[in-house]
Amino acid sequence: MEKIKIISIIGPTASGKTSLSIAVAKKYNGEIVSADSMQIYKDMDIGTAKPSLEEMDGIKHYMMDFLPPSTNYSVADYVRDANSAIKEILDKNKLPILVGGTGLYVDSLLNNVQFTEQKVDEQLRNKLNSKSDEELLLELEKVDKESYDKLSKEINHKRIARALEVYYLTGKPKSQVDKEAMMVESPYKPIKIGLYAEDRQFLYDRINQRVDIMVQQGVLEEAKNLMNSNLSLTAQKAIGYKEFFPYLNGEDTLEKCVETLKMNTRRYAKRQLTWFKRYQDAKWFDLDKYQDIEILKEDIINHIEKLLEIV
Repeated sequence: MEKIKIISIIGPTASGKTSLSIAVAKKYNGEIVSADSMQIYKDMDIGTAKPSLEEMDGIKHYMMDFLPPSTNYSVADYVRDANSAIKEILDKNKLPILVGGTGLYVDSLLNNVQFTEQKVDEQLRNKLNSKSDEELLLELEKVDKESYDKLSKEINHKRIARALEVYYLTGKPKSQVDKEAMMVESPYKPIKIGLYAEDRQFLYDRINQRVDIMVQQGVLEEAKNLMNSNLSLTAQKAIGYKEFFPYLNGEDTLEKCVETLKMNTRRYAKRQLTWFKRYQDAKWFDLDKYQDIEILKEDIINHIEKLLEIV
């Protein structure tokens, strides 16, 4: 079976993925599938840097702005719905373009990860969450050495607890469950385009500028509305809103909250770069080597042109 051509544009926040993807969609009769775990939500526009209708410039976007922030949404949900969106694009004889910075979404979709219905045992989950990182790691080392080796390097309580939860519910180490989930061949043949900045300060300056623009555009009003709403566990993770809650509660200055947001966004960008730089099959373009963004877009489009003939 011939594999499906798909362009995937990846990179950290504020790297220019949106603008590039629209230029590519216009050039190749494409439509865009978002891979952003927060842009799925309605009423979270400015803080998630969701493109406006004007910025979309007539290009249809999928997987964006379709859920209330009170709704939890899993990676499995995303893969299911994104696959449906890609089918819809292909049925129109258009080229699907996957764009976004949520690495787990991109990986799971392009690698065709198979998700099975996971049972939930709240009593077990609460028991695990009540334990310390050290206790959980000792437990994990005994039942899943491979997961232990990964998770003991960068401590994340939720992920460690989840690895144990999977083991106790399935009887299999999470490392084994994950491998089994990736055993089905992917239907996609992606062309991966990566944006990054060798000079990190170049990217950080863009992030700082973006945050200032968000404040000017009214992100505080969005934060105020969200603070008083019933946010899902997924939406609560969004960077761009919770940082303003101390100001809205009269507990801190606006200047301090803005600086916290800039710092959190820079840290997030660093994590994104760490994740995406594992993609050895991506062609990476260094933003700070280009004085003119239009020349960058032209170089990327020329690169895609050559690969589309081969893929």
